[in-house]
Amino acid sequence: MADSSVTSPRRMLSLSKERATVSLSDLDSEEKVEEHGLKPSEVYGFVGSITTLITTALFFTWAYVPEPWLHYLGITYYPSRYWALAVPAYVIVTVVLAITFYIGLNFMATPSAISLSTIFDEYSREPMTRRTDGEDDQPIEPISDIPISQINDLMFGSTLLQEKKKKKVYT
Repeated sequence: MADSSVTSPRRMLSLSKERATVSLSDLDSEEKVEEHGLKPSEVYGFVGSITTLITTALFFTWAYVPEPWLHYLGITYYPSRYWALAVPAYVIVTVVLAITFYIGLNFMATPSAISLSTIFDEYSREPMTRRTDGEDDQPIEPISDIPISQINDLMFGSTLLQEKKKKKVYT
């Protein structure tokens, strides 16, 4: 690497046993290609997109161009036009049935709404008792589940329950 008097935004830091030096140098073109080469995912994505475009164009040409035009172009061997409608229809029906089957399996795997396993399970964590020492800086409590009684109190309030009980007593 030759020292250059031109200031460059790219600096090479050389830490040797003798001393630490900062030298300004330009990178060779080979190093730039290796450093900034194409990634395999970019190449595969490009080839895949071009292949998809060509395949789609061929499909629509085969599906919509009249047979005499294809014969005029010398294309005489191709599948029946039935498959231009049948294959997409089969694919759509398969996707709809797969989604329906997946949702059905999820419903079957979910416990019923009145099951206690929707409230408690082997992974439930009770909240730890909180100590108030009067300090302003308290650590964040570990994650835990809120008891259903506390949720009911927060959502419906204990005063609403008492009012309902009073109305039942008077009526």
